[in-house]
Amino acid sequence: MGFLTDRFWWLPFGSVPEVSPKELQVELAKTRNRPNLLDVRTMSEWKQGAIKNSVLVPVNLLPRQVNALTFDKDQPIVAICRSARRSIGAVRLLKAAGYTNVRHLAGGMMAWQSLNFPMVIPKD
Repeated sequence: MGFLTDRFWWLPFGSVPEVSPKELQVELAKTRNRPNLLDVRTMSEWKQGAIKNSVLVPVNLLPRQVNALTFDKDQPIVAICRSARRSIGAVRLLKAAGYTNVRHLAGGMMAWQSLNFPMVIPKD
C-alpha cells in the first residue's frame, strides 16, 4: 500500500476489487471455493439482516481484530457493508494484513436487498 492508503485505509476513495450481488449469489451456491463473508457493518445494522454465514467485525474494530480472523489468507473473502463505502477500507486493510483474494460487495447490503436475495436475522 502507499503512503495515503497506509494511513487513511478507511477512507472510501479509489477502487478495490469488487463482486456484484448476482455474482456473489452464484459463488455462494457453489459447493467448493465459496468465499468467506466478512460483514463490517455495525452490530445494529447486522441484526437487521445479514447474508448467511457472514462473520461480523465492525470496521472500527477491524484494525485490532484483523489478525484474529480465522480465514485462510489465500481463500476468497468478500467484505460487506451497507452501501459499499466501509467495505472499501476493509479490503485495503485485509490486503495489508496478507489476505490475497479480497473483494467487496458492490452496492453493499442495499444492492443485495434490492434484488431480494436471501438474508438471515443473526442471533446474539
